[in-house]
Amino acid sequence: MTKTFKKSLFAAAAGIALTAGVAQADILIATAGPMTGQYASFGEQMAKGAEMAVKDINAAGGVLGEKIVLKIGDDACDPKQAVAVANQMVNEGVVFMAGHFCSGSSIPASEVYNEEGILQITPASTSPTFTERGLDNVLRVCGRDDQQGVEAAKFLKENFPGKKIAILHDKTAYGKGLADQTKMNLNKAGIEETMYEAITAGEKDYSALVSKLKQAAVDVIYLGGYHTEGGLIIRQAREQGLNATLVSGDALVSGEFASIAGESGDGTLFSFSPDPRKNPEASGVVKAFEAEGYNPEGYTLYTYGAIQAWAQAVEAAKSTDLEPVRAKLASMEFSTVLGKFGFDDKGDVTAPGYVFYEWKDGQYDYFKK
Repeated sequence: MTKTFKKSLFAAAAGIALTAGVAQADILIATAGPMTGQYASFGEQMAKGAEMAVKDINAAGGVLGEKIVLKIGDDACDPKQAVAVANQMVNEGVVFMAGHFCSGSSIPASEVYNEEGILQITPASTSPTFTERGLDNVLRVCGRDDQQGVEAAKFLKENFPGKKIAILHDKTAYGKGLADQTKMNLNKAGIEETMYEAITAGEKDYSALVSKLKQAAVDVIYLGGYHTEGGLIIRQAREQGLNATLVSGDALVSGEFASIAGESGDGTLFSFSPDPRKNPEASGVVKAFEAEGYNPEGYTLYTYGAIQAWAQAVEAAKSTDLEPVRAKLASMEFSTVLGKFGFDDKGDVTAPGYVFYEWKDGQYDYFKK
Protein backbone atom coordinates (compact mmCIF):
# COMPACT_ATOMS: atom_id res chain seq x y z
CA MET A 1 0.00 0.00 0.00
CA THR A 2 1.49 3.36 -1.00
CA LYS A 3 2.11 6.13 1.53
CA THR A 4 -0.13 8.43 -0.51
CA PHE A 5 -2.94 5.90 -0.40
CA LYS A 6 -2.52 5.45 3.36
CA LYS A 7 -2.84 9.20 3.82
CA SER A 8 -5.97 9.35 1.67
CA LEU A 9 -7.44 6.36 3.50
CA PHE A 10 -6.80 7.98 6.88
CA ALA A 11 -8.25 11.24 5.59
CA ALA A 12 -11.36 9.42 4.43
CA ALA A 13 -11.65 7.71 7.79
CA ALA A 14 -11.31 11.05 9.52
CA GLY A 15 -14.04 12.44 7.31
CA ILE A 16 -16.23 9.49 8.18
CA ALA A 17 -15.70 10.06 11.89
CA LEU A 18 -17.14 13.52 11.41
CA THR A 19 -20.26 12.35 9.59
CA ALA A 20 -22.29 12.59 12.79
CA GLY A 21 -21.90 16.34 12.51
CA VAL A 22 -22.58 16.47 8.78
CA ALA A 23 -25.92 17.87 7.65
CA GLN A 24 -28.52 15.12 7.59
CA ALA A 25 -29.25 15.87 3.94
CA ASP A 26 -25.80 14.68 2.84
CA ILE A 27 -25.90 11.29 1.12
CA LEU A 28 -23.61 8.62 2.54
CA ILE A 29 -22.23 5.94 0.22
CA ALA A 30 -19.39 3.48 0.62
CA THR A 31 -16.84 1.23 -0.97
CA ALA A 32 -15.37 -1.81 0.76
CA GLY A 33 -12.67 -4.29 -0.11
CA PRO A 34 -9.23 -5.51 0.96
CA MET A 35 -7.71 -2.23 2.16
CA THR A 36 -5.19 -4.29 4.12
CA GLY A 37 -3.72 -7.75 3.64
CA GLN A 38 -2.17 -9.47 0.65
CA TYR A 39 -4.79 -8.14 -1.78
CA ALA A 40 -4.57 -4.52 -0.61
CA SER A 41 -3.52 -3.32 -4.07
CA PHE A 42 -7.08 -4.05 -5.21
CA GLY A 43 -8.50 -2.22 -2.21
CA GLU A 44 -6.39 0.75 -3.19
CA GLN A 45 -7.79 0.65 -6.72
CA MET A 46 -11.34 0.66 -5.38
CA ALA A 47 -10.74 3.44 -2.84
CA LYS A 48 -9.00 5.63 -5.42
CA GLY A 49 -11.81 5.12 -7.93
CA ALA A 50 -14.50 5.86 -5.35
CA GLU A 51 -12.75 8.95 -4.02
CA MET A 52 -12.33 10.42 -7.49
CA ALA A 53 -15.92 9.65 -8.47
CA VAL A 54 -17.29 11.31 -5.34
CA LYS A 55 -15.01 14.30 -5.85
CA ASP A 56 -16.13 14.74 -9.47
CA ILE A 57 -19.83 14.22 -8.76
CA ASN A 58 -19.74 16.69 -5.88
CA ALA A 59 -17.89 19.22 -8.03
CA ALA A 60 -20.73 18.94 -10.58
CA GLY A 61 -23.38 19.65 -7.93
CA GLY A 62 -23.69 16.34 -6.13
CA VAL A 63 -26.74 14.07 -6.31
CA LEU A 64 -30.27 15.43 -5.97
CA GLY A 65 -28.64 18.74 -5.05
CA GLU A 66 -26.83 17.20 -2.07
CA LYS A 67 -23.19 16.32 -1.49
CA ILE A 68 -22.03 12.71 -1.29
CA VAL A 69 -19.98 11.56 1.69
CA LEU A 70 -17.80 8.49 1.15
CA LYS A 71 -17.09 5.78 3.71
CA ILE A 72 -14.36 3.20 3.15
CA GLY A 73 -14.56 -0.26 4.69
CA ASP A 74 -11.79 -2.84 5.02
CA ASP A 75 -12.93 -6.47 4.75
CA ALA A 76 -9.46 -7.90 3.97
CA CYS A 77 -11.30 -10.33 1.63
CA ASP A 78 -12.49 -12.19 4.72
CA PRO A 79 -16.18 -13.24 4.73
CA LYS A 80 -16.69 -12.68 8.46
CA GLN A 81 -15.01 -9.29 8.34
CA ALA A 82 -17.14 -8.41 5.30
CA VAL A 83 -20.32 -9.07 7.28
CA ALA A 84 -18.99 -6.90 10.10
CA VAL A 85 -18.22 -4.11 7.60
CA ALA A 86 -21.71 -4.46 6.10
CA ASN A 87 -23.32 -4.09 9.53
CA GLN A 88 -21.11 -1.09 10.23
CA MET A 89 -22.27 0.52 6.97
CA VAL A 90 -25.90 -0.12 7.93
CA ASN A 91 -25.34 1.61 11.27
CA GLU A 92 -23.67 4.56 9.53
CA GLY A 93 -26.72 5.07 7.31
CA VAL A 94 -25.10 4.17 3.98
CA VAL A 95 -27.59 4.06 1.07
CA PHE A 96 -25.25 2.53 -1.53
CA MET A 97 -22.27 0.16 -1.50
CA ALA A 98 -19.82 0.16 -4.43
CA GLY A 99 -18.23 -3.13 -3.37
CA HIS A 100 -17.03 -5.56 -2.23
CA PHE A 101 -14.03 -6.98 -4.12
CA CYS A 102 -13.73 -10.72 -3.41
CA SER A 103 -16.80 -12.81 -4.25
CA GLY A 104 -16.38 -14.56 -0.91
CA SER A 105 -16.93 -11.19 0.77
CA SER A 106 -19.59 -9.75 -1.53
CA ILE A 107 -21.93 -12.72 -1.20
CA PRO A 108 -22.35 -12.78 2.61
CA ALA A 109 -22.27 -8.97 2.84
CA SER A 110 -25.05 -8.74 0.26
CA GLU A 111 -27.38 -10.63 2.59
CA VAL A 112 -26.97 -7.86 5.17
CA TYR A 113 -27.53 -5.12 2.59
CA ASN A 114 -30.57 -6.95 1.25
CA GLU A 115 -32.19 -7.13 4.68
CA GLU A 116 -31.67 -3.39 5.14
CA GLY A 117 -32.71 -2.29 1.63
CA ILE A 118 -29.25 -1.07 0.62
CA LEU A 119 -28.18 -1.19 -3.03
CA GLN A 120 -24.91 -2.97 -3.82
CA ILE A 121 -23.02 -2.73 -7.11
CA THR A 122 -19.75 -4.64 -7.08
CA PRO A 123 -17.00 -3.54 -9.46
CA ALA A 124 -15.13 -6.83 -9.17
CA SER A 125 -16.97 -9.88 -7.77
CA THR A 126 -17.35 -12.37 -10.62
CA SER A 127 -18.91 -15.44 -8.97
CA PRO A 128 -22.20 -16.32 -10.73
CA THR A 129 -23.74 -16.98 -7.31
CA PHE A 130 -23.69 -13.27 -6.52
CA THR A 131 -26.51 -12.47 -8.96
CA GLU A 132 -28.16 -15.89 -9.11
CA ARG A 133 -29.93 -15.77 -5.74
CA GLY A 134 -32.84 -13.57 -6.76
CA LEU A 135 -31.81 -10.64 -4.54
CA ASP A 136 -33.14 -7.34 -5.87
CA ASN A 137 -30.36 -5.20 -4.40
CA VAL A 138 -27.28 -6.72 -6.08
CA LEU A 139 -25.67 -5.75 -9.40
CA ARG A 140 -22.19 -5.78 -10.91
CA VAL A 141 -20.29 -3.83 -13.56
CA CYS A 142 -17.81 -6.67 -14.16
CA GLY A 143 -18.34 -10.00 -15.89
CA ARG A 144 -19.03 -13.48 -14.48
CA ASP A 145 -16.81 -16.51 -14.02
CA ASP A 146 -19.03 -18.67 -16.20
CA GLN A 147 -18.39 -16.15 -19.01
CA GLN A 148 -14.69 -15.95 -18.17
CA GLY A 149 -14.34 -19.73 -18.04
CA VAL A 150 -15.78 -20.09 -21.52
CA GLU A 151 -13.30 -17.56 -22.89
CA ALA A 152 -10.39 -19.11 -20.98
CA ALA A 153 -11.11 -22.59 -22.34
CA LYS A 154 -11.46 -21.24 -25.86
CA PHE A 155 -8.21 -19.29 -25.51
CA LEU A 156 -6.29 -22.30 -24.18
CA LYS A 157 -7.60 -24.54 -26.95
CA GLU A 158 -6.70 -22.08 -29.69
CA ASN A 159 -3.30 -20.98 -28.40
CA PHE A 160 -1.94 -24.14 -26.76
CA PRO A 161 -3.10 -27.08 -28.94
CA GLY A 162 -1.76 -30.40 -27.77
CA LYS A 163 -0.07 -28.89 -24.71
CA LYS A 164 -0.21 -30.27 -21.18
CA ILE A 165 -2.37 -28.05 -18.99
CA ALA A 166 -2.41 -27.97 -15.19
CA ILE A 167 -5.38 -26.29 -13.49
CA LEU A 168 -4.80 -24.82 -10.04
CA HIS A 169 -7.18 -23.05 -7.67
CA ASP A 170 -6.81 -21.33 -4.29
CA LYS A 171 -10.00 -22.75 -2.69
CA THR A 172 -11.72 -19.34 -2.64
CA ALA A 173 -15.18 -18.70 -4.09
CA TYR A 174 -13.54 -16.75 -6.89
CA GLY A 175 -10.51 -18.94 -7.56
CA LYS A 176 -12.19 -22.34 -7.42
CA GLY A 177 -15.21 -21.05 -9.30
CA LEU A 178 -13.06 -19.75 -12.15
CA ALA A 179 -10.88 -22.87 -12.27
CA ASP A 180 -13.91 -25.17 -12.31
CA GLN A 181 -15.61 -23.19 -15.07
CA THR A 182 -12.44 -23.30 -17.16
CA LYS A 183 -12.00 -27.04 -16.51
CA MET A 184 -15.63 -27.77 -17.39
CA ASN A 185 -15.39 -25.91 -20.69
CA LEU A 186 -12.04 -27.46 -21.57
CA ASN A 187 -13.46 -30.92 -20.90
CA LYS A 188 -16.50 -30.10 -23.07
CA ALA A 189 -14.05 -29.24 -25.86
CA GLY A 190 -12.45 -32.67 -25.51
CA ILE A 191 -9.36 -31.46 -23.64
CA GLU A 192 -8.40 -33.21 -20.40
CA GLU A 193 -6.15 -31.39 -17.97
CA THR A 194 -2.91 -33.08 -16.91
CA MET A 195 -3.35 -31.96 -13.29
CA TYR A 196 -6.05 -30.40 -11.14
CA GLU A 197 -4.70 -29.16 -7.80
CA ALA A 198 -5.73 -26.94 -4.90
CA ILE A 199 -3.20 -24.53 -3.42
CA THR A 200 -3.28 -22.59 -0.17
CA ALA A 201 -3.52 -18.82 -0.56
CA GLY A 202 -0.94 -16.91 1.43
CA GLU A 203 1.82 -19.50 1.23
CA LYS A 204 5.29 -18.33 0.24
CA ASP A 205 6.92 -21.58 -0.82
CA TYR A 206 5.43 -23.42 -3.80
CA SER A 207 8.56 -25.42 -4.60
CA ALA A 208 6.84 -28.78 -3.94
CA LEU A 209 4.02 -27.81 -6.28
CA VAL A 210 6.49 -26.65 -8.93
CA SER A 211 8.39 -29.95 -8.65
CA LYS A 212 5.14 -31.81 -9.27
CA LEU A 213 4.33 -29.59 -12.27
CA LYS A 214 7.82 -30.13 -13.63
CA GLN A 215 7.62 -33.90 -13.19
CA ALA A 216 4.36 -33.88 -15.16
CA ALA A 217 6.07 -31.86 -17.92
CA VAL A 218 3.32 -29.25 -17.79
CA ASP A 219 3.35 -26.63 -20.57
CA VAL A 220 0.58 -24.37 -19.25
CA ILE A 221 -0.42 -23.49 -15.69
CA TYR A 222 -3.97 -22.18 -15.45
CA LEU A 223 -4.52 -20.49 -12.08
CA GLY A 224 -7.87 -19.71 -10.54
CA GLY A 225 -6.56 -17.29 -7.94
CA TYR A 226 -4.90 -13.98 -7.24
CA HIS A 227 -1.80 -12.13 -8.39
CA THR A 228 0.19 -12.74 -5.19
CA GLU A 229 0.16 -16.52 -5.56
CA GLY A 230 0.47 -16.28 -9.34
CA GLY A 231 3.60 -14.14 -9.09
CA LEU A 232 5.25 -16.49 -6.60
CA ILE A 233 4.37 -19.65 -8.53
CA ILE A 234 5.73 -18.43 -11.86
CA ARG A 235 8.87 -17.01 -10.28
CA GLN A 236 9.60 -20.25 -8.44
CA ALA A 237 8.80 -22.23 -11.60
CA ARG A 238 11.48 -20.31 -13.51
CA GLU A 239 13.95 -20.84 -10.66
CA GLN A 240 13.42 -24.60 -11.02
CA GLY A 241 13.76 -24.47 -14.80
CA LEU A 242 10.09 -24.95 -15.60
CA ASN A 243 9.21 -22.76 -18.59
CA ALA A 244 5.45 -23.30 -18.53
CA THR A 245 3.21 -20.35 -19.41
CA LEU A 246 1.05 -18.96 -16.62
CA VAL A 247 -2.53 -18.18 -17.67
CA SER A 248 -5.08 -16.77 -15.24
CA GLY A 249 -8.09 -14.53 -14.75
CA ASP A 250 -8.85 -10.94 -13.87
CA ALA A 251 -7.21 -11.05 -10.43
CA LEU A 252 -3.83 -10.63 -12.13
CA VAL A 253 -4.73 -7.07 -13.15
CA SER A 254 -2.45 -5.40 -10.61
CA GLY A 255 1.03 -3.91 -11.03
CA GLU A 256 1.96 -5.79 -7.88
CA PHE A 257 2.02 -8.99 -9.96
CA ALA A 258 5.04 -7.67 -11.86
CA SER A 259 6.73 -6.64 -8.61
CA ILE A 260 6.33 -10.16 -7.20
CA ALA A 261 7.11 -12.12 -10.37
CA GLY A 262 9.89 -9.90 -11.73
CA GLU A 263 11.14 -10.88 -15.19
CA SER A 264 9.61 -14.33 -14.67
CA GLY A 265 6.20 -12.73 -15.16
CA ASP A 266 6.91 -11.76 -18.76
CA GLY A 267 4.63 -13.72 -21.07
CA THR A 268 2.00 -14.36 -18.40
CA LEU A 269 -1.51 -14.16 -19.87
CA PHE A 270 -4.79 -13.26 -18.18
CA SER A 271 -8.38 -12.43 -18.99
CA PHE A 272 -10.02 -9.16 -18.00
CA SER A 273 -12.76 -6.91 -19.31
CA PRO A 274 -11.79 -4.38 -22.01
CA ASP A 275 -9.38 -1.83 -20.49
CA PRO A 276 -11.48 1.25 -19.59
CA ARG A 277 -8.37 3.45 -19.58
CA LYS A 278 -8.52 3.28 -23.36
CA ASN A 279 -12.14 4.52 -23.56
CA PRO A 280 -12.58 8.06 -24.93
CA GLU A 281 -15.18 8.60 -22.19
CA ALA A 282 -12.52 7.95 -19.57
CA SER A 283 -9.75 10.17 -20.95
CA GLY A 284 -10.41 13.15 -18.67
CA VAL A 285 -10.60 11.01 -15.55
CA VAL A 286 -7.49 9.06 -16.54
CA LYS A 287 -5.59 12.34 -17.01
CA ALA A 288 -6.77 13.53 -13.59
CA PHE A 289 -5.44 10.36 -11.99
CA GLU A 290 -2.16 10.59 -13.86
CA ALA A 291 -1.78 14.21 -12.76
CA GLU A 292 -1.85 12.86 -9.20
CA GLY A 293 0.80 10.28 -10.10
CA TYR A 294 -1.62 7.36 -10.01
CA ASN A 295 -2.21 4.78 -12.72
CA PRO A 296 -5.97 3.92 -12.68
CA GLU A 297 -5.42 0.26 -13.54
CA GLY A 298 -7.58 -2.75 -12.81
CA TYR A 299 -10.75 -1.96 -10.89
CA THR A 300 -10.15 1.75 -10.30
CA LEU A 301 -12.42 2.88 -13.14
CA TYR A 302 -14.85 0.01 -12.53
CA THR A 303 -15.48 1.43 -9.06
CA TYR A 304 -15.77 4.92 -10.51
CA GLY A 305 -18.23 3.65 -13.13
CA ALA A 306 -20.35 1.82 -10.56
CA ILE A 307 -20.80 5.06 -8.63
CA GLN A 308 -21.59 6.95 -11.84
CA ALA A 309 -24.35 4.48 -12.72
CA TRP A 310 -25.83 4.73 -9.22
CA ALA A 311 -25.76 8.53 -9.32
CA GLN A 312 -27.49 8.65 -12.71
CA ALA A 313 -30.16 6.20 -11.52
CA VAL A 314 -30.74 8.24 -8.36
CA GLU A 315 -31.18 11.44 -10.36
CA ALA A 316 -33.66 9.70 -12.65
CA ALA A 317 -35.54 8.16 -9.71
CA LYS A 318 -35.42 11.41 -7.69
CA SER A 319 -34.77 9.19 -4.68
CA THR A 320 -32.01 7.16 -3.01
CA ASP A 321 -34.45 4.42 -1.92
CA LEU A 322 -33.70 0.94 -3.19
CA GLU A 323 -36.90 0.16 -5.08
CA PRO A 324 -37.11 3.24 -7.37
CA VAL A 325 -33.34 3.30 -7.94
CA ARG A 326 -33.26 -0.43 -8.77
CA ALA A 327 -36.10 0.11 -11.26
CA LYS A 328 -34.06 2.78 -13.04
CA LEU A 329 -30.96 0.60 -13.03
CA ALA A 330 -32.97 -2.12 -14.76
CA SER A 331 -34.42 0.17 -17.42
CA MET A 332 -31.76 2.76 -18.25
CA GLU A 333 -28.50 2.91 -20.18
CA PHE A 334 -25.66 4.66 -18.37
CA SER A 335 -22.90 6.84 -19.77
CA THR A 336 -19.75 6.18 -17.75
CA VAL A 337 -15.98 5.87 -17.89
CA LEU A 338 -16.65 2.23 -18.80
CA GLY A 339 -18.63 3.32 -21.85
CA LYS A 340 -22.37 2.86 -22.18
CA PHE A 341 -23.99 -0.11 -20.48
CA GLY A 342 -27.12 -1.33 -18.73
CA PHE A 343 -28.06 -4.20 -16.44
CA ASP A 344 -30.13 -7.30 -17.11
CA ASP A 345 -32.89 -8.63 -14.85
CA LYS A 346 -30.39 -10.46 -12.62
CA GLY A 347 -28.23 -7.37 -12.18
CA ASP A 348 -25.43 -8.47 -14.50
CA VAL A 349 -23.88 -5.82 -16.71
CA THR A 350 -24.66 -5.80 -20.44
CA ALA A 351 -21.17 -4.55 -21.38
CA PRO A 352 -18.72 -6.59 -23.52
CA GLY A 353 -17.14 -9.62 -21.88
CA TYR A 354 -13.53 -10.74 -21.61
CA VAL A 355 -10.36 -10.27 -23.63
CA PHE A 356 -6.82 -11.48 -22.96
CA TYR A 357 -3.79 -9.47 -21.88
CA GLU A 358 -0.07 -10.21 -21.65
CA TRP A 359 2.41 -9.08 -19.00
CA LYS A 360 5.70 -7.76 -20.39
CA ASP A 361 8.35 -5.49 -18.88
CA GLY A 362 6.19 -4.74 -15.86
CA GLN A 363 3.14 -3.67 -17.87
CA TYR A 364 0.11 -5.42 -19.30
CA ASP A 365 -1.52 -4.81 -22.67
CA TYR A 366 -3.85 -6.62 -25.04
CA PHE A 367 -2.49 -10.00 -26.13
CA LYS A 368 -1.32 -10.16 -29.74
CA LYS A 369 -0.86 -13.67 -31.04
